[in-house]
Amino acid sequence: MKIALLTCEKLPELTKYDQLLIPELAKVNITATAAIWDDKNVDWNDFDYLIFRNTWDYFEKEAKFNVWLDHIDQLGIKTLNSIDIIKKNKHKFYLREMENQGVKILPTVFIDKTSQLDLHKIMPSHWKKAVIKPAFSAGSYQTEVFELADIEKINTEYKNIASQKELLLQEFMPEIQTLGETSFIFVNKKFSHAVNKKPTAGDFRIQVQFGGQYTLVQPNVELIEKAQQIVKTFTGDLLYARVDGIIIENELHLMEVECIEPDLYFNLSEGSLKRFVSAIVDLIK
Repeated sequence: MKIALLTCEKLPELTKYDQLLIPELAKVNITATAAIWDDKNVDWNDFDYLIFRNTWDYFEKEAKFNVWLDHIDQLGIKTLNSIDIIKKNKHKFYLREMENQGVKILPTVFIDKTSQLDLHKIMPSHWKKAVIKPAFSAGSYQTEVFELADIEKINTEYKNIASQKELLLQEFMPEIQTLGETSFIFVNKKFSHAVNKKPTAGDFRIQVQFGGQYTLVQPNVELIEKAQQIVKTFTGDLLYARVDGIIIENELHLMEVECIEPDLYFNLSEGSLKRFVSAIVDLIK
Protein backbone atom coordinates (compact mmCIF):
# COMPACT_ATOMS: atom_id res chain seq x y z
CA MET A 1 0.00 0.00 0.00
CA LYS A 2 1.45 3.35 -1.09
CA ILE A 3 0.04 6.67 0.07
CA ALA A 4 1.02 10.28 -0.50
CA LEU A 5 0.94 12.69 2.40
CA LEU A 6 0.02 15.87 0.58
CA THR A 7 1.97 19.01 1.34
CA CYS A 8 3.04 22.27 -0.34
CA GLU A 9 6.25 23.69 -1.77
CA LYS A 10 6.83 25.69 1.43
CA LEU A 11 6.96 22.41 3.39
CA PRO A 12 8.32 19.82 0.93
CA GLU A 13 9.11 17.35 3.71
CA LEU A 14 5.93 18.05 5.75
CA THR A 15 5.89 19.70 9.17
CA LYS A 16 8.12 18.26 11.85
CA TYR A 17 5.29 16.41 13.56
CA ASP A 18 3.60 15.14 10.40
CA GLN A 19 6.92 13.66 9.33
CA LEU A 20 6.48 11.24 12.24
CA LEU A 21 3.59 9.64 10.35
CA ILE A 22 5.97 8.06 7.83
CA PRO A 23 7.80 5.66 10.21
CA GLU A 24 4.56 4.92 12.09
CA LEU A 25 2.78 3.95 8.87
CA ALA A 26 5.77 1.82 7.86
CA LYS A 27 5.14 -0.29 10.99
CA VAL A 28 1.79 -1.33 9.49
CA ASN A 29 3.24 -1.97 6.01
CA ILE A 30 2.11 1.31 4.48
CA THR A 31 4.70 3.21 2.46
CA ALA A 32 4.05 6.92 2.92
CA THR A 33 5.74 9.68 0.95
CA ALA A 34 5.50 13.45 1.20
CA ALA A 35 4.18 14.85 -2.10
CA ILE A 36 3.66 18.49 -3.08
CA TRP A 37 0.11 18.76 -4.38
CA ASP A 38 0.95 21.02 -7.34
CA ASP A 39 4.23 19.33 -8.33
CA LYS A 40 3.80 18.53 -12.03
CA ASN A 41 6.45 15.78 -11.81
CA VAL A 42 4.34 13.61 -9.52
CA ASP A 43 2.45 10.71 -11.11
CA TRP A 44 -0.60 10.45 -8.84
CA ASN A 45 -1.43 7.04 -10.27
CA ASP A 46 1.58 5.71 -8.33
CA PHE A 47 -0.43 6.01 -5.12
CA ASP A 48 -3.33 4.02 -3.70
CA TYR A 49 -4.44 6.92 -1.48
CA LEU A 50 -3.73 10.62 -1.05
CA ILE A 51 -4.01 12.11 2.43
CA PHE A 52 -4.36 15.87 2.79
CA ARG A 53 -1.97 17.14 5.45
CA ASN A 54 0.13 20.27 4.85
CA THR A 55 -1.38 21.81 1.72
CA TRP A 56 -1.01 25.18 3.42
CA ASP A 57 -0.98 27.32 0.27
CA TYR A 58 -4.21 26.09 -1.34
CA PHE A 59 -6.07 29.33 -0.56
CA GLU A 60 -3.35 31.38 -2.25
CA LYS A 61 -3.73 29.29 -5.43
CA GLU A 62 -7.52 29.03 -5.51
CA ALA A 63 -8.07 28.45 -9.24
CA LYS A 64 -5.14 26.04 -9.53
CA PHE A 65 -6.29 24.07 -6.49
CA ASN A 66 -9.82 23.72 -7.85
CA VAL A 67 -8.50 22.41 -11.18
CA TRP A 68 -6.20 19.97 -9.36
CA LEU A 69 -9.06 18.62 -7.24
CA ASP A 70 -11.08 17.95 -10.39
CA HIS A 71 -8.07 16.21 -11.95
CA ILE A 72 -7.60 13.88 -8.97
CA ASP A 73 -11.33 13.19 -8.95
CA GLN A 74 -11.27 12.28 -12.65
CA LEU A 75 -8.31 9.96 -12.10
CA GLY A 76 -10.41 8.11 -9.55
CA ILE A 77 -7.70 8.16 -6.87
CA LYS A 78 -9.04 7.81 -3.35
CA THR A 79 -8.34 10.61 -0.92
CA LEU A 80 -8.73 11.29 2.79
CA ASN A 81 -10.56 13.40 3.40
CA SER A 82 -12.65 12.78 0.28
CA ILE A 83 -12.62 15.19 -2.65
CA ASP A 84 -16.31 15.92 -2.00
CA ILE A 85 -15.57 16.96 1.57
CA ILE A 86 -12.54 19.02 0.52
CA LYS A 87 -14.53 20.86 -2.15
CA LYS A 88 -17.23 21.78 0.32
CA ASN A 89 -14.97 22.56 3.27
CA LYS A 90 -12.60 24.88 1.40
CA HIS A 91 -15.30 27.55 1.09
CA LYS A 92 -16.57 28.84 4.42
CA PHE A 93 -20.12 29.42 3.24
CA TYR A 94 -20.66 25.88 4.58
CA LEU A 95 -21.14 27.70 7.90
CA ARG A 96 -24.44 29.09 6.62
CA GLU A 97 -25.67 25.57 5.96
CA MET A 98 -24.58 24.47 9.44
CA GLU A 99 -26.36 27.43 11.00
CA ASN A 100 -29.52 26.41 9.13
CA GLN A 101 -29.11 22.94 10.67
CA GLY A 102 -29.16 24.46 14.16
CA VAL A 103 -25.42 24.77 14.83
CA LYS A 104 -24.50 27.88 16.85
CA ILE A 105 -21.95 29.83 14.82
CA LEU A 106 -20.37 33.23 15.42
CA PRO A 107 -22.73 36.01 14.25
CA THR A 108 -21.94 36.13 10.52
CA VAL A 109 -23.01 38.02 7.41
CA PHE A 110 -22.30 36.08 4.18
CA ILE A 111 -21.35 38.43 1.33
CA ASP A 112 -21.63 37.24 -2.26
CA LYS A 113 -19.23 38.61 -4.89
CA THR A 114 -20.10 42.21 -5.56
CA SER A 115 -18.64 45.22 -7.35
CA GLN A 116 -20.59 47.49 -5.00
CA LEU A 117 -19.49 46.52 -1.51
CA ASP A 118 -21.18 48.67 1.12
CA LEU A 119 -20.39 47.57 4.66
CA HIS A 120 -22.48 50.46 6.04
CA LYS A 121 -25.61 48.74 4.73
CA ILE A 122 -24.80 45.15 5.68
CA MET A 123 -23.04 45.41 9.04
CA PRO A 124 -25.59 45.09 11.89
CA SER A 125 -25.94 48.39 13.72
CA HIS A 126 -25.30 46.89 17.18
CA TRP A 127 -21.87 45.51 16.22
CA LYS A 128 -19.04 47.63 17.60
CA LYS A 129 -16.21 45.63 16.06
CA ALA A 130 -16.02 43.09 13.22
CA VAL A 131 -13.78 40.67 11.34
CA ILE A 132 -13.77 40.49 7.55
CA LYS A 133 -12.12 37.74 5.49
CA PRO A 134 -12.55 35.79 2.25
CA ALA A 135 -14.71 32.67 2.33
CA PHE A 136 -11.85 30.83 0.64
CA SER A 137 -9.10 31.50 3.15
CA ALA A 138 -6.99 30.17 6.02
CA GLY A 139 -4.40 31.29 8.55
CA SER A 140 -5.70 34.88 8.83
CA TYR A 141 -5.09 35.41 5.08
CA GLN A 142 -6.61 38.76 3.97
CA THR A 143 -8.27 38.99 7.39
CA GLU A 144 -8.84 42.32 9.15
CA VAL A 145 -10.39 43.30 12.46
CA PHE A 146 -11.90 46.77 12.50
CA GLU A 147 -14.03 49.07 14.64
CA LEU A 148 -17.09 50.95 13.43
CA ALA A 149 -15.05 54.16 13.08
CA ASP A 150 -12.86 52.46 10.44
CA ILE A 151 -15.67 50.98 8.34
CA GLU A 152 -15.11 53.36 5.40
CA LYS A 153 -11.40 52.54 5.27
CA ILE A 154 -12.09 48.79 5.30
CA ASN A 155 -14.84 49.18 2.72
CA THR A 156 -12.33 50.85 0.38
CA GLU A 157 -9.64 48.22 1.05
CA TYR A 158 -11.98 45.30 0.37
CA LYS A 159 -13.89 46.62 -2.65
CA ASN A 160 -11.54 44.96 -5.12
CA ILE A 161 -11.39 41.70 -3.10
CA ALA A 162 -15.20 41.65 -2.88
CA SER A 163 -15.44 41.81 -6.68
CA GLN A 164 -13.38 38.63 -6.93
CA LYS A 165 -14.26 36.63 -3.80
CA GLU A 166 -17.13 35.90 -1.46
CA LEU A 167 -16.53 37.33 2.00
CA LEU A 168 -17.47 36.64 5.60
CA LEU A 169 -18.25 39.51 7.96
CA GLN A 170 -18.31 38.33 11.57
CA GLU A 171 -18.95 40.10 14.84
CA PHE A 172 -15.70 40.35 16.77
CA MET A 173 -15.96 38.41 20.02
CA PRO A 174 -13.63 39.96 22.63
CA GLU A 175 -13.54 36.59 24.40
CA ILE A 176 -11.06 35.40 21.74
CA GLN A 177 -8.45 37.61 23.44
CA THR A 178 -9.11 36.28 26.95
CA LEU A 179 -10.63 32.79 26.63
CA GLY A 180 -8.95 32.01 23.33
CA GLU A 181 -10.11 29.51 20.71
CA THR A 182 -10.59 25.82 21.48
CA SER A 183 -9.98 23.13 18.88
CA PHE A 184 -11.68 19.74 19.24
CA ILE A 185 -9.83 17.14 17.16
CA PHE A 186 -11.79 14.17 15.86
CA VAL A 187 -10.18 11.17 14.18
CA ASN A 188 -12.43 8.80 12.23
CA LYS A 189 -15.32 10.78 13.77
CA LYS A 190 -14.19 9.93 17.33
CA PHE A 191 -12.99 12.59 19.78
CA SER A 192 -9.22 12.45 20.20
CA HIS A 193 -8.08 15.55 22.09
CA ALA A 194 -8.59 19.29 22.47
CA VAL A 195 -6.25 22.28 22.45
CA ASN A 196 -6.84 25.85 23.62
CA LYS A 197 -5.08 28.60 21.64
CA LYS A 198 -4.68 32.10 23.02
CA PRO A 199 -3.28 35.10 21.13
CA THR A 200 -0.42 37.19 22.39
CA ALA A 201 -1.41 40.33 24.30
CA GLY A 202 -3.07 42.93 22.05
CA ASP A 203 -3.55 40.55 19.10
CA PHE A 204 -6.55 38.51 17.94
CA ARG A 205 -4.72 35.93 15.79
CA ILE A 206 -4.24 32.66 17.65
CA GLN A 207 -1.83 31.05 15.15
CA VAL A 208 1.56 30.15 16.60
CA GLN A 209 3.36 32.17 13.89
CA PHE A 210 1.73 35.27 15.38
CA GLY A 211 2.75 34.36 18.93
CA GLY A 212 -0.26 32.24 19.92
CA GLN A 213 0.09 29.94 22.94
CA TYR A 214 -1.26 26.37 22.69
CA THR A 215 -2.30 24.24 25.66
CA LEU A 216 -3.81 20.75 25.85
CA VAL A 217 -7.19 20.92 27.63
CA GLN A 218 -9.91 18.48 28.64
CA PRO A 219 -13.36 19.88 27.82
CA ASN A 220 -16.35 18.56 29.74
CA VAL A 221 -18.56 15.83 28.30
CA GLU A 222 -21.29 18.27 27.28
CA LEU A 223 -18.92 20.37 25.17
CA ILE A 224 -17.40 17.30 23.52
CA GLU A 225 -20.90 16.12 22.61
CA LYS A 226 -21.70 19.51 21.06
CA ALA A 227 -18.58 19.25 18.91
CA GLN A 228 -19.46 15.62 18.12
CA GLN A 229 -22.87 16.67 16.81
CA ILE A 230 -21.14 19.04 14.38
CA VAL A 231 -18.91 16.22 13.13
CA LYS A 232 -21.97 14.01 12.67
CA THR A 233 -23.30 16.41 10.04
CA PHE A 234 -20.67 14.97 7.67
CA THR A 235 -21.72 11.88 5.73
CA GLY A 236 -19.25 9.19 4.70
CA ASP A 237 -15.72 8.63 5.93
CA LEU A 238 -13.92 11.42 7.73
CA LEU A 239 -10.29 10.76 8.65
CA TYR A 240 -10.06 13.98 10.61
CA ALA A 241 -11.98 17.10 11.49
CA ARG A 242 -10.95 19.95 13.74
CA VAL A 243 -13.86 21.82 15.28
CA ASP A 244 -12.72 25.34 16.19
CA GLY A 245 -14.79 27.61 18.39
CA ILE A 246 -15.02 29.95 21.34
CA ILE A 247 -16.46 28.54 24.55
CA ILE A 248 -18.60 31.12 26.35
CA GLU A 249 -20.53 30.00 29.46
CA ASN A 250 -20.24 26.35 28.43
CA GLU A 251 -21.63 27.06 24.96
CA LEU A 252 -19.59 26.28 21.87
CA HIS A 253 -19.72 29.07 19.27
CA LEU A 254 -18.42 27.52 16.05
CA MET A 255 -15.78 29.44 14.10
CA GLU A 256 -15.00 26.74 11.53
CA VAL A 257 -14.66 23.00 10.93
CA GLU A 258 -11.29 22.32 9.35
CA CYS A 259 -11.19 19.19 7.15
CA ILE A 260 -8.46 20.08 4.66
CA GLU A 261 -5.05 20.67 6.23
CA PRO A 262 -5.29 21.45 9.93
CA ASP A 263 -2.53 21.19 12.47
CA LEU A 264 -3.70 18.31 14.68
CA TYR A 265 -1.23 19.02 17.53
CA PHE A 266 0.29 15.53 17.69
CA ASN A 267 3.05 17.01 19.87
CA LEU A 268 0.60 18.08 22.60
CA SER A 269 -1.46 14.91 23.01
CA GLU A 270 0.26 11.65 23.88
CA GLY A 271 -1.03 8.80 21.72
CA SER A 272 -2.73 11.07 19.18
CA LEU A 273 -0.28 10.16 16.40
CA LYS A 274 -0.94 6.45 16.91
CA ARG A 275 -4.70 7.07 16.97
CA PHE A 276 -4.37 8.89 13.66
CA VAL A 277 -2.40 6.04 12.08
CA SER A 278 -4.95 3.50 13.36
CA ALA A 279 -7.71 5.56 11.75
CA ILE A 280 -5.86 5.56 8.43
CA VAL A 281 -5.54 1.77 8.60
CA ASP A 282 -9.22 1.35 9.47
CA LEU A 283 -10.33 3.52 6.55
CA ILE A 284 -8.06 2.23 3.77
CA LYS A 285 -7.84 -1.49 4.49
